[in-house]
Amino acid sequence: MKIGLICPYNVNRGGGVQEIVYSLQAELRLRGHDAVIITPRPRNYDPDEAARKHMIFLGSATDFNSPTHTTIQVSASMNDEITEMLEREKFDLLNYHEPWIPFLSRQLLISSDTANVATFHATLPDTAISRTVIKVVEPYTRSILKYIHNYTSVSEPASAYVKELSGKEVTIIPNSVDLSVYTNPGKRDDTRPIKTIFYVGRLENRKGVKYLIQAFHLLHENKPNIRLIIAGDGPDREKLQVLVEDLGLEDVITFAGFISDQEKIHYLHTADLFCAPALYGESCGIVLLEAMATGLVTVAGNNTGYATVMKGFGALSLVNPKDSAEFSRRLDLLLHEADLRKLWRNWAKEDIKMYNHKRIVDQYEAVYKKAYASHVQPKSRFLRPARRKTFARTLEP
Repeated sequence: MKIGLICPYNVNRGGGVQEIVYSLQAELRLRGHDAVIITPRPRNYDPDEAARKHMIFLGSATDFNSPTHTTIQVSASMNDEITEMLEREKFDLLNYHEPWIPFLSRQLLISSDTANVATFHATLPDTAISRTVIKVVEPYTRSILKYIHNYTSVSEPASAYVKELSGKEVTIIPNSVDLSVYTNPGKRDDTRPIKTIFYVGRLENRKGVKYLIQAFHLLHENKPNIRLIIAGDGPDREKLQVLVEDLGLEDVITFAGFISDQEKIHYLHTADLFCAPALYGESCGIVLLEAMATGLVTVAGNNTGYATVMKGFGALSLVNPKDSAEFSRRLDLLLHEADLRKLWRNWAKEDIKMYNHKRIVDQYEAVYKKAYASHVQPKSRFLRPARRKTFARTLEP
């Protein structure tokens, strides 16, 4: 099957949606599908040969600040360019990730004559700013809904807005993790005298790193044999470094900057506690799944997206990051209480199975099959009738 995966975010940067699109493409290609990423070209980005082979760049993009992500790419492309690309590629299905982001998805939807599947990721916080943003983008979002045949979302909170707007059924397909990559082959040593807390992600306001530093400061006053590693980069890095200096924590808090996937896995395997104190804007945190897969006990912000992952016994991980005293106590509890740590790991070992990457791609394939069978007409100018049965068979169980 020829599948186009539309990604509105900068593919040259890290991010949850980018990771999902890349991993989905890789698994679909392993299963025999011709999966191609369609995205606006980031500025000053020169893709390598491998990226160019399975990626289509349309138009250019400009970074734009948003309530849920520090930067999205507001992109535009020439209609003639899109028409020529669709005629040339002859996609069987297009999967639009975050289709409400202007303007590429709308341009593709208007020109598409094949099955269109939308996947929604972001969860907007219930704030005055977010409600204002929703009012502004609602006419634009409504204008694209009539072109979408099937809706998916990575979590219930992320589906709420489009459900209300469209009145349509939304299939929940959570984020995934490759267990073969992240599962820790060794046994963790909980007896080390110096404990390490690990954070990885964007350094921006909504990620709550400031509150992690403040809670760590309280914890460190009574438990000095603790270190904090902050990996990632972003607009708040300098402010966070100043805060660390003001609190006199330079010797025990390390800013690791941007790290590779291999380095991230190393930290997840060797740290004693993972912390993801995001305040809002999370749908179904990939970083939580990665920590669970490695068996790394986790403390997480109590936003609605993270709550969809940290269920059952995992709810013990959720805390209000702005409550520094309680945040500090939760870090202490899950860092030092051996019985709780064992129970948490047992819960994570079982719960992570439902997020296994292959199982999640099975669910995408099922939606693709439904959309393809229901909405692609035999006389479509993008599909020759002789090809239809062949592609349909690739989706049969």
